[in-house]
Amino acid sequence: MPAAAALNDDAFDHDAALQACARGDSEALRRIYERESRYLLGVALRIVRDRATAEDVLHDAFVTIWSRASSFDAGRGAGRGWIYSLVRHAALNRVRDGARETVLDEPAAAYQDAQSALAAWQDSGDELARHAALGRLGHCLDGLEPARRACLLHAYVDGCTHSEIAARVQAPLGTVKAWIQRGLRALRECMQ
Repeated sequence: MPAAAALNDDAFDHDAALQACARGDSEALRRIYERESRYLLGVALRIVRDRATAEDVLHDAFVTIWSRASSFDAGRGAGRGWIYSLVRHAALNRVRDGARETVLDEPAAAYQDAQSALAAWQDSGDELARHAALGRLGHCLDGLEPARRACLLHAYVDGCTHSEIAARVQAPLGTVKAWIQRGLRALRECMQ
């Protein structure tokens, strides 16, 4: 418990504030936030070690406090401890979730998406029939930049919207639209 917060512990009834939150009193949540947020941010920051992530954790924790205040049981522990444990668990969960996440840079992700879509498409039928149906299209697709090829395959093979493609390749929506337009133009030129 932070020393500064401990000095004013008698002045604030955390249990009563949580019970008020459970009744839908948003003013009680505001009072908890004003009283504890800077200390709770410190708890989250010590665990996640990134200020923006700690702020996200704090936000999520206060949403949880508001939505789960009715589950607080004063007979099982102090309200202040319950609040701090929610923030601590939210921060630990964020660290665990981040450890499972592998981040690729944009070109690598686009290339991986394109290769996966192309491999799935190639595995989906008879190769002779596919080559007969494709003609030069397969060769022309191979000639595209990986990002453009990925966008085209997501759009026309997977049936994704532009927004879904932007999320998959982690690129701005306008960029994805431009890549698709340029990719189609390059395919038309190659096919002539």
